[in-house]
Order: sequence, then C-alpha cells, then structure tokens
Amino acid sequence: ICNFSFSFVLTGSRQETYENEVFGGISFDIIDLNSLEETYEALRTFQILGIEKKPDLTATACRSISETVGSSSSTAKDLFYALKANSIAECKIDKKASKGIISRLNAAVSGASSLLDFYYSVGGLVLIKDQSSEADVHLADAEGVFRSVKAFSQSDGRWRYSSNNPESSAFAAGIALETLAGIVWLASSEIDQSLISTLKNDIIKLFDSIEKYDDGALYFDDKLVDGHEYQGPLSTTSSVLRGLTAFAAVTAENLNLPGDKMLGLAKFFLGIGVPGDAKDFFNQIDSLACLESNRQVFSLGNLNFTLPCRVSIPLILSFPSTVLSLTRKDSLKVGVSTVLGSEVQSLTVKLVGAFSSGSKDASLVESQELNFDRTSGLHILNDLPKSIDVGSYTFVFEVVLHEPEHEEVYFTGSQTKVPISVTGLIKVENSEIAVLDSDLGSIESQKKLDLAGKNAISLSANHLQKLRLSFQLTTPRGRSFKPHQAFLKLRHESKVEHIFVVGNSGKQFEIVLNFLGLVEKFFYLSGKYDMELTVGDAAMENSLLVAIGHIELDLPEAPEKAPRPPPQPVDPYSRYGPKAEITHIFRAPEKRPPQELSLAFLGLTILPLLGFLIGLLRLGVNLKNFPTKPVPATFAVIFHVGIGAVLLLYVFFWVKLDLFQTLKLLGFLGVFLVFVGHRILSHLAAASAKLKSA
Repeated sequence: ICNFSFSFVLTGSRQETYENEVFGGISFDIIDLNSLEETYEALRTFQILGIEKKPDLTATACRSISETVGSSSSTAKDLFYALKANSIAECKIDKKASKGIISRLNAAVSGASSLLDFYYSVGGLVLIKDQSSEADVHLADAEGVFRSVKAFSQSDGRWRYSSNNPESSAFAAGIALETLAGIVWLASSEIDQSLISTLKNDIIKLFDSIEKYDDGALYFDDKLVDGHEYQGPLSTTSSVLRGLTAFAAVTAENLNLPGDKMLGLAKFFLGIGVPGDAKDFFNQIDSLACLESNRQVFSLGNLNFTLPCRVSIPLILSFPSTVLSLTRKDSLKVGVSTVLGSEVQSLTVKLVGAFSSGSKDASLVESQELNFDRTSGLHILNDLPKSIDVGSYTFVFEVVLHEPEHEEVYFTGSQTKVPISVTGLIKVENSEIAVLDSDLGSIESQKKLDLAGKNAISLSANHLQKLRLSFQLTTPRGRSFKPHQAFLKLRHESKVEHIFVVGNSGKQFEIVLNFLGLVEKFFYLSGKYDMELTVGDAAMENSLLVAIGHIELDLPEAPEKAPRPPPQPVDPYSRYGPKAEITHIFRAPEKRPPQELSLAFLGLTILPLLGFLIGLLRLGVNLKNFPTKPVPATFAVIFHVGIGAVLLLYVFFWVKLDLFQTLKLLGFLGVFLVFVGHRILSHLAAASAKLKSA
C-alpha cells in the first residue's frame, strides 16, 4: 500500500488538524469526525498501520467517550462504539459508570428483538469485559441468547436482520457470527456443541455462495433488494471475514475451511486498490488485519492469554519487478509475507516451471530453489536459465514450509502462476537495401544499412524494377527474434503514404516490392518517396524507427479511369493559425442631392403631422372631461404617458431594438395600459352616468 493520501475526522467541538502523518507513503489529514463509529474506524486504522497516537487526538476522543458513557440517553449502539474507540484510546472509565453500562447492556440483551440489537448489546458486554479487570460480565442464559440469534439464520448460510424482514444477507451473516462469538465468550457455562456444529455447517453453506473473479479473488455480495441495507462487495466481504475470525477464535473446533478460500479473500482485499471512501478504507485495512494473524489476545482480570484461531493465514508472493532484462542481468526476486507484509521464516521458494505465453509445451526449466537473502528478506534467482530468452513467460512458483507446525498456521496455495516479461537488446545484422531488375532478378544497385545509426540512402527505380529490403534480428542468447511489428513505410512528396509488412523466414526478415504490380496502389504518382522502417516489440529494449532515405520512382502516366489519391487529412490545428489577408476596395459613395432638396423633403414629411393636429382642432377636441380629482387625474396622466411610451418603443424598434426585445417590453407596457386605462375609463363612465341622471 503506497503513494496515496487520505483524511480522517475526529469527534470534538473544535477543529484539530494533523498533517503529514506518513506511513509507507500514506499521508493523513485529520479533521472533525461526526460520530464515535468514525472515530473508532480512524483510530483502528492508525493502530493497524502503526501510526503513533497524538495526545490531543486521544484527549478529544476521550472527551466524547466520557460524554457518551456518562449519558443516560446513550443507546446500545452509542455505548458499543464508545467502548470500541476506548479499546484503542485507553481512556479511564469510572467504576460506577462501568457497572451502569453492564446493567443497561444486559437489559438491552434481554429486550433485543433484532440482530443489530443483539450485536450492539452483546458486543458492548464483550468490550467492557476486556477493558475492565474488575468487571464481572457474563450471560447467565447464554445458550438461550444463542438460540435467539440463531433463529435469524437461513438455509443458505445467510441471515436476516429481524423476524419481520424476509430478506437474507451475507453482511448480516458476518454480524451474526461476530455476535455469536461474543455470546460464547460471555457464557458462564459451555454452549451446547450441537449448536456450534450447526453453526459450522451454516458457515460452510455461506462459503458455497462465494463469488469469484478471473484472477482467483473471492468475495461475498448481496442482491440489491433494499437499497438502504445493501452494503456492496467490500463491506459485505469485510463483515463476513470479521465474523468468521471472531467466531473461529472462541471455538475449540476446526472450521474446516479450505486455505484457498482465505487466500482468495486476501487476493480480493489486496487487489481492489485504495478505496476513495473512509469506511471502505477501514474495511479493507481491518480485513487485512484479520487475515494477518490467526491469534487473538483476550484479557481476563490481570491475565492476558492467546487463543489459536482455526483459520489459516494466507501467504502472499510479491515481486519487486515482473520485467527482467537480460542485458542488465537482472535477478528474479520473490518476497513471501502475510497480507500486511510480515515476513515468514523457515520456508523455501521453488521455481517449478516456466512456459512461453500461450504455449502448452513442456516446461523450459527444471525445478530449482531460490536463494534466501537475509538482508533484503527476498528469495533470489541470480541467473536466469539459459532456456529463458527475450519474450513473455509464465513462471510457476511453489512455497514449501520447513516446520510441520507452520502448515497448521499458514496456507501457501499449491502453485502460483506469475506472468514474467524478459527484455533485452536485439542485434540488427546484415541490413541491406537493393533495386532489382524485374525480369532477370539481377541487382542493379545495392547499399548497406546501419539501422542503429543514421542513413541517407538515395535510390532510383522505374515501374519495371523491384525494391528489396532485408535484415536479421538476434536475441542476446543468439536466437532469432520475431518482433510484434515490422513495417516499411513509403511517403510520397504529396504526403500520400503506403505501409507494407516485413515478413520473415527463419532469421531473415525480407520484403520485396514489385513496382509493376503496385503502380495502381501508388496512384501512378512519380517522384520522390521517403522510406522509413519500424521494428518494435514490448520485449525489445532498442525498438527501431529509422529513416532509411528516399527512392525516386518513375511510373507511367495514369490512364483516364485510374484511381485518384485520397484527400489528405487537414490538420485540425490549422484553423487556429493566421488566416489569409483579405483585400477589398469599396466603391465610391453615390453623389448626394442638394441640401435644399433634402430640407424640402423633410417639410413634406412633417405636413401629415400638422394635418393631424388641425383635424383634432376641427373635431373640437378639448380637455373639459379631464378628471379633476387627484386619483383619477393621476391615472389619466399615467395612461397618456403609457401611450407615449408605446410610441417611443416603436421608434426604438426601428432604431436599435430587435423584434424579441420589443415584444417583451410591449407585453409589460400592454398589461400596464390595460390596468390604468380600465381605471380611467371606469371613472369617466361613472361621471357620465351621474351627469345624465342629474
């Protein structure tokens, strides 16, 4: 685990930040947490990664723990996570408060009706028993509680959250196993072994539903029935693993789980990368810690003792590099460790086979042991076997434990297949290019090439001749090498390109271009063709992209119906470059009329307005009916101003505004005029009615 940053938050009223907490390339930024659950997850992650606790961090957590423990309104869930956080923060809990917690949790166990109720209350009792040397914690009717929890199990090994919920879950199975482990630990007398045996069968059934990736990684997942309860593969697998290891730690019987199952779970947690969510990251680290050791330490009074776990610890093979260079004489290095990197002594790593990728032939090597280097802690094969050359291989490794008792503790898997790439410098020899006579096949001109250096070959040919290019490729072991790609490119001066594959027969790579059969493909384009050779392979440390030179081709004239060269693609960046300058000469302006004529035309346009005013006077328009009261007079003035505004809007429409702007403003003015016009017309109608009645 390396090269990533992460942030955790701590409970508290004030914000505290710790920067540059680094462990194995991991940097942490710590800010305020929202709950004791998140506080515990942060502290537990720091503990697993070996990051030292800060005094301020512990003090902040202890304040929140004390508040939760001392509060009478704290639920069993609150107490559970407070005690979990306290198992790492190691805060002092008052004896009186401890007794109160025990009585409250015992009452919660008695009144529990769902799986989570049992989980929080039983888990809290286990934690208070581990943390308090003077606490007398036990379950008088442990077997009855065990049966109550067992009632939520299903025939496929999954569990329900409650009797009212018909849906079963693998995530709930992990919670149930952890709860039952706590019940066994708190029991004042031994639990009926038939119940334990039944539970072991449930675990085996649960593992029958495990899912698998192509690389051998195993994981648990639930069907998305209820989005609120769905946890996802990472959380579900982590829950099952926590419950499994917790139950295996308290039972004296072997669970009979195949070691390859635990190895598959380890591959899952190691192969998912670094999750972007804080809870997912905790689940990943905590699950790896469960797989790291098959022992759990319990405290009883002043005594600490260790219980052996009935689950094998998977051993993981790691490789500093899976690409080895024959040129640098790289050594094959293999590391063997637990999932969190703890070294395991007294074992041997063997290379039992090596196969060419995609080949079903016999192994290229005989079984041999790798030498253990105590300084680096790696198993090393200094010299690769002579049968291993440049290319891609599948190496098969086997881990052999020296101590017989280790076989009950660790699981190594039968054999591990690892893809290994071997690279090297490829020798390029006997490179030459020649122009041949088409009829006789005699060499008209021939030149040597230095494909590792610069070339400026100049050749000429006509459509009755041929071009031949040949070279040889040899590996550092002296064997012929066949690269993934070998191309010869000819590019005409008009940018038309032609690419040809260079074939091989044994050690010799050769291509012959018969120009008589290629005139149509070349679109009958005579002229200069630049030649470029490309030779490349992932295992080739000196891949080639060499400009050979050019050849002048004299091709016949194109017939009338001959195909034309395709249009060359336009550079998309050319549109952002400078454009061609545009030159334009405007015509001379028309001659304007005399000023007197223009003024006379203006007078003619004003005459209709004068006629309109004279017409109003002839019709006897007057202001006698203009309202005299303040409110009606105000509305009358506003109404006429609105009409004037509409006329002014028409002027602006012709001068500046567009149609949409004009219609939008006209809509507002129209509504306004309807309102004020209705008011003033209503007033005039009322005044006229009064005048007639008088």
